[in-house]
Amino acid sequence: MRSILLPLAAATALLASTLPAQAASYAIDPAHTYVTFEIGHFGTSTNRGRFDKKEGSVELDRAAKTGKVEIVVDTNSINTGFPAFTKHLQTAELFDTEKFPTMKFVADKFSFNGDKVSEVSGALTLLGKTQPLTLKATNFNCYNSPMLKREVCGGDFEGTLDRTQFGMNYGIDWGFPKNVRLVVQVEAVKQ
Repeated sequence: MRSILLPLAAATALLASTLPAQAASYAIDPAHTYVTFEIGHFGTSTNRGRFDKKEGSVELDRAAKTGKVEIVVDTNSINTGFPAFTKHLQTAELFDTEKFPTMKFVADKFSFNGDKVSEVSGALTLLGKTQPLTLKATNFNCYNSPMLKREVCGGDFEGTLDRTQFGMNYGIDWGFPKNVRLVVQVEAVKQ
C-alpha cells in the first residue's frame, strides 16, 4: 500500500505545480486609498490637491507576477483645502467636472522586483482622452489585517503626466508647468 501512495503523492504534487496560478481579487479600500496631485506654481511653490472619492478593484497573482487594476476617481470630489481654488479646478478651464465627472486608470502590466510590485503600466482617461501612464511603486506590501481578518495588499505609487496631452492647457502661456506629479496611495482588501 505504501508503494502506491508515494508515486500517487508525487504525481499529485507534480500536477499541482503545473496548474496555472490563480489571481486573487481585491477591492480598493477608500479609507486607505488617496489620489493626489502636485504641480509647480510659477517656480516658487507646489500646488497640491486630492480626490476624496474613488473606487476600484485589483487582480493580483504574485506567483505568476501578473495583475490588473481599475481605479475610478470622482473628479467632483477634488479638494485642495482652499474652497476658491477647489472651485476653480472644477471649472471647464481645468478638470471640467460637470462634463467629465470621472477619471479612470486601468492597467494590466505589472512589473515585479522579487515578490513585490515595482511598477504598474496602463492608461489614464481624463477629460475624455486616454493616454499611457506608468506608476512606479515606492513601497509595496501584503499583510493579513488583524481587524478585517483578510489579506490586504497595497503601496505607494507615483508617476508624471503631461496634462496638455489631455487638453488641460490652462496657465501654460503664463509659465505653469505642463507636467503634473500624480501620487497614489492604495490598499485593497482580498475578496
